[in-house]
Amino acid sequence: MSGHNKWSTIKHKKAITDSKRGKIFSKISRLISVAAKEKGGDPDSNPRLRTVIDKARGMNMPKENIERAIKKGTGQLEGVQIEEITYEAYGPSGIALIIEIITDNRNRAIAEIKHILNKFGGKLAETGSVKYVFDRQGEEWIPKYPIEIIDEKTKTQLEKLFEALDDNDDIQEIYSNLKE
Repeated sequence: MSGHNKWSTIKHKKAITDSKRGKIFSKISRLISVAAKEKGGDPDSNPRLRTVIDKARGMNMPKENIERAIKKGTGQLEGVQIEEITYEAYGPSGIALIIEIITDNRNRAIAEIKHILNKFGGKLAETGSVKYVFDRQGEEWIPKYPIEIIDEKTKTQLEKLFEALDDNDDIQEIYSNLKE
């Protein structure tokens, strides 16, 4: 009977790996769609699209998935509207958060983000109330005044918050003023 148990273990590990890979593919697909929407679906004339496609190929993303994401972005697939949105929030102990999302359903995305923030002691902030704490350098948000958290309970709560946000398919990047 040990063979059966071994197969169950392998099957379980494969399911977890496939799930993580699917989430990565989903996030990369959205990046491709936004890049294609922004400057067209031709990677030769759209450097951002070319970069994201190279990243997708590096992750062994199937060619069909890449082509479908480009079609979504250029509007060749009906009924799909991709949006890039930046939300500002506060986490536990007043940690400033910038959450960048790419979604095809703005209402669902904001509801999920609010739920995650509420669950882990955070809250959504008004536009502009967090960005002043960061400098925009290229594609990155760099904190001007990093904060160090000493309290272990707060550290654990922040780790769980970041993990839950990262698990959401719509969320692309999370920036905080937490000292690394």
